[in-house]
Amino acid sequence: MSDIKVTIIDREGKTHKLIGPTDMNMNIMELCKAYDLPVIGECGGMALCATCQCYLESETNLPEQSDDELDMLDQAFYVEENSRLGCQIHLNDSINGIVLRLAPE
Repeated sequence: MSDIKVTIIDREGKTHKLIGPTDMNMNIMELCKAYDLPVIGECGGMALCATCQCYLESETNLPEQSDDELDMLDQAFYVEENSRLGCQIHLNDSINGIVLRLAPE
C-alpha cells in the first residue's frame, strides 16, 4: 500500500493536507468527500456535473483531459485555464504533492 500527499485549498482559502491511498482506485472528488470537504460530486464521478471542479495550483503533470471532461468544463461556470474535474484525477504516485483549489460553487 502506498499513500500520497494531496493539498486542497478550500473556498475560504484554508489549506487542507490530505493523505490518499493509491491502492483503492480513488479520485480527488472521493478523497475530498472522505475528508468532509465541500465537494458535491452529484454525478458520482462520471464527468457529468462539474460539482467537483478544481484548479491545478501545482506543476503536477496530469493526464490529458478526456473528451467527456472537456465537454463538461465547456458547460461549467468559473472555468479557468487550469480547471480540472476532481473525479477525473485518480490517486496514484505520479500526483504525489499535487495542490488543488476548489472552484466556487
